[in-house]
Amino acid sequence: MSLSAPSYADWKAPAEDGATVIWPPPGELCEDARENHRQLSTAHELRVQNVPLTEVRRRQRAWLGHPDDQILIADGHQAELYHAGVWVKSVLSHFAAEQLGGSALHLAVDTDAPKHLYLRWPGASVAVTDDPDLSRAQWSGLLDAPSPAHLNDLRHQLDKATFAQPPMAGEFLDSLRRLALEQLGLAPALTNACHALDWSLGLRHGAALASPMWSCEPFLVFVHHVIARAGDFGVAYNRALAEYRREKKVRTPTRPMPDLALEGDSVELPFWLDGLSTGGRARPVARAADGGFVLTLDNGDRFRFDPAADGWDAARRLAQWLRPHQLRLSPRALALTLFVRLCAADQFVHGIGGGQYDQITDRLIASHFGLRPPRFCVTTATMYLPEAVGRARVCLPCIHQEGHRLKHAVLGERKRELLAVIAAAPRHSADRYAAFAALHRELSSAMKRHAGMRAWEERLRDAQQREAEESVVFDRELFYAMQPRHRLAEMIDRYRNAFTG
Repeated sequence: MSLSAPSYADWKAPAEDGATVIWPPPGELCEDARENHRQLSTAHELRVQNVPLTEVRRRQRAWLGHPDDQILIADGHQAELYHAGVWVKSVLSHFAAEQLGGSALHLAVDTDAPKHLYLRWPGASVAVTDDPDLSRAQWSGLLDAPSPAHLNDLRHQLDKATFAQPPMAGEFLDSLRRLALEQLGLAPALTNACHALDWSLGLRHGAALASPMWSCEPFLVFVHHVIARAGDFGVAYNRALAEYRREKKVRTPTRPMPDLALEGDSVELPFWLDGLSTGGRARPVARAADGGFVLTLDNGDRFRFDPAADGWDAARRLAQWLRPHQLRLSPRALALTLFVRLCAADQFVHGIGGGQYDQITDRLIASHFGLRPPRFCVTTATMYLPEAVGRARVCLPCIHQEGHRLKHAVLGERKRELLAVIAAAPRHSADRYAAFAALHRELSSAMKRHAGMRAWEERLRDAQQREAEESVVFDRELFYAMQPRHRLAEMIDRYRNAFTG
């Protein structure tokens, strides 16, 4: 069977409120999950650091508390206040798992840089935590949950605001307050509060932080495999990126992400090296040595990644080396989904951005691991605030275009006469400049007298004010809990009908 990457759709976020994207169609998506499960459960010959992939998967799924013979649908996102287009990944996971008799898991990535941590509604934008390191933390897992006082103030501001229909954000903040009293970090508090909200809506999926997974043995087997073969992996990684850029006609060398730096015997790794005691992180570089690769710390301590080592022994030794240094190797974007898709999930649910990136991952799976890439799926949806429903959004470019037409019509035939004078004068001459200046003087004078222009200027001011007011009402990236319960329930019903209809 061909190892080439499959064909993909040209996904675009829908503009219409309530519209969804589900790719491939639910029936095909479920069959892909079954086929992925069959393929990955029988890939005995594929070795990850000299351990059969099937064994790495079995142990990783056991670590997650998931039976190896049951299908697992997974989605993931940064631990943040994500919008409805992200939230529907968990909605799809729920219905796909239900259809397949499996389980669904949301992976909250708390090792990415913090972002989207402001609760926004018309007239307000308030940080969800009062941790002073909000703008400085290298990854969201470093941030503290909000203090009860901060949450009381946030809830008070929300209660004072006027909404067409009360949002679920109040319930979310109440849940977050209970969790904050338990002195959890921000990432687990957000994850648990969102999970409680989803549970109240009838969604049945698990939720887990990503960071504990980066210390478990199956992941460290994967890490050791990649670093012990860093040269080959780096070449395959950069080639996959180059092929993607050619196909998509991307000319910027850092998009959608930079290549791994390959310089002489040095290879940049697709992981972060996190200082757990300092809160700092670096892009580690391994150097070829003795048939493998070596990672050297600033203090001179070294770890050798041997491609011939037994995977489980190598993982234990790597954990023992990292622990006393208070270090962690956490995956960057492609390495994260590469691991989850190969070693944990049977179907991974992406949004549009992740679906674009994982076209690169598909090429990497095929070229480095010699495996037909397991299929992933893509979903998103658009939800504006209820105030936007049935309301036509102001078209500021249309009004600017109208003004452009009016401006050039106020002089009528006189404009053609003045243009003829300009055209007849020699280029760069004083006469041509004088004719050009005369045209603009007459235009300016006529525009001041023209009743239509005055009316247009009033419409422009009104439109600019409306656009400022509508910028939040029509913002599809507001936190999904800013929606009222019945609107989220209606979106869940759309997915239920897609899978059962």
